[in-house]
Amino acid sequence: MKNIDSYDFSGKKAIVRVDFNVPLNDALEITDDTRIRAAIPTLKKVLSEGGSLIIMSHLGRPKGPSDKLSLKHIVARLEKYLGTTVKFAPDCQRAKSEADALKSGEVLLLENLRFYAEEEGKPRGLAEDASDDEKKAAKAAIKESQKEFTKVLASYADCYINDAFGTAHRAHASTALIAKYFPEDKMFGYLMQNEVKAIDNVLKNAQHPFTAIIGGSKVSSKLEVLKNLVTKVDNLIIGGGMGYTFIKAQGGSIGNSLHEDDLIPDALEIIRLAKENGVNLSLSVETKVADSFSNDANVKVVPSGRIPEGWEGMDAGQASIDNWKKIIVSSKTVLWNGPVGVFELPNFAIGTLKIAEALAEATENGAYTLVGGGDSVAAVSQMGYADKVSYVSTGGGAMLEAIEGKDLPGIAAIRD
Repeated sequence: MKNIDSYDFSGKKAIVRVDFNVPLNDALEITDDTRIRAAIPTLKKVLSEGGSLIIMSHLGRPKGPSDKLSLKHIVARLEKYLGTTVKFAPDCQRAKSEADALKSGEVLLLENLRFYAEEEGKPRGLAEDASDDEKKAAKAAIKESQKEFTKVLASYADCYINDAFGTAHRAHASTALIAKYFPEDKMFGYLMQNEVKAIDNVLKNAQHPFTAIIGGSKVSSKLEVLKNLVTKVDNLIIGGGMGYTFIKAQGGSIGNSLHEDDLIPDALEIIRLAKENGVNLSLSVETKVADSFSNDANVKVVPSGRIPEGWEGMDAGQASIDNWKKIIVSSKTVLWNGPVGVFELPNFAIGTLKIAEALAEATENGAYTLVGGGDSVAAVSQMGYADKVSYVSTGGGAMLEAIEGKDLPGIAAIRD
């Protein structure tokens, strides 16, 4: 595996997988260019070393060509950040002549990879009543055509850089399969390097005490995360909606709070594993409850295991926050994934804000703090704490799968 800092890009064409899946408004204007800005250091590195760039990305989930999801809407913003003209290839599979014509310092952006089903390797257009044999044949056909799709992309360049952590958990043509065409000339971009280092810091090289804060709405969405972490951490804080399944599993009354009865056996298993591994499992002890799911609902604070009927848990109470803060600020490594309340409603965002504050304090005390997952990243950013923690991950699904303990295809393809 080559390193972007030591690789000689002079006179080379680099094909770079980035994650430019940015939100667009109805006027097709970018409303948040964070992902574009995150890729700029890698792109500028290639240009500064005398290389040329072929940039590829997806945008949205198209089922075929779509003007609304065309990457041409990204060109002007990309030109602004790179400080140079960006050429655009309207078909990612028919850009050989444009790629061949690139000179040192020039940039070519390919059209949305997902305009082709081959990028994801999933057949499209199958009839709902298709037989099993038809489905099997369609899958085999798309896998075969995916090979040619990947080969064409690889033919454009001399080296491959993956800087798209947000899609690292997908074994797509541009994130995993293309790497085999560059056995000696493949590498991570700066963003990927940072993400991989952050994952390793918490899952492989964590200093103890190691605390994981897992929040969000459902146990089912993070069951494998909990099972993996309960064997690695010293403290496991479970908050948000998923906490009520654990509270009910232990005989608590949770009123109308969000919970999953079918996950109660799993919750009891995690509680058992925590005891077996000497892990301090910390649930909410006090809850701010409301009589409806509304910012303007009537509110009161009750013990988490005594929520009355007709009321539902919406945020962590002060006693819970106090308990969790003590754990967090005394930790050397902290991983946070998921809010501990309905943070999108201002009256129920206090618990999540206090978690962010505690992480900032722990960081200041010398702890390594990693925030990962869409909602917790949004929370820490909105609350102004993104620059007060050690690292904020850019990949929601990828980070989640990484902390489940899975090998991410986009990372494995470069490391192999």
